Amino acid sequence: MEKYTNLKEMVYNAVLQEIISGKYQPGDILNEKKLIEKYEVSKSPVRDALIALCADGVVQSIPRYGYEVIRLTHIDIYEMLQYREFLESGALRENYKRFGEAEIELLKLLNRNCQRDDVDPIQHWRFNMDFHEKLMEFCGNTFITMNVKRCMSRLLRAYSQLYWNRRADRLLSYDTKHHELIIADLARKDPEALVRDIRDDLRDFGGYMGL
Repeated sequence: MEKYTNLKEMVYNAVLQEIISGKYQPGDILNEKKLIEKYEVSKSPVRDALIALCADGVVQSIPRYGYEVIRLTHIDIYEMLQYREFLESGALRENYKRFGEAEIELLKLLNRNCQRDDVDPIQHWRFNMDFHEKLMEFCGNTFITMNVKRCMSRLLRAYSQLYWNRRADRLLSYDTKHHELIIADLARKDPEALVRDIRDDLRDFGGYMGL
């Protein structure tokens, strides 16, 4: 069972990576048979990986045809960021007193990775995910943490799409410039500033100014 699960995850991650990197474009059709041949696995892990990608909003099933890569629109991005703003700002407003010295120090450590400009956009976004997931984990609500993680996984695609349209001189670390403010707000127990800086952080998504 463990081997099967690993195969499913391998196919899931491989397909997702190729969508993020642009090898598969929005509107492209993924075929089960071709994926089975490509990854040299049986039908079950491929089918279950595609079902999981459907559940995560990455592809959609077209009966007797295949799986279409879904295009993320500006409205999709706006709604996901708005959803995160509601979840994260609400959780932090209610739980900011839970953050002590140990939590603050770990957030500082995670943020160092977010300030690196020597990584690709996908790795940068994963570092950003680590930071925000830890924020929610420290708030103590596993359901919110799970949903923020899932939403950020979907936004990884959007971030990669936006990245190719950004200015060449814009550093990746600029997208996470509000993290230091968020950490400072938590250290001095300032919920109003915290909510404001979380909002500004989300609205600076990849230089996206459509909010």
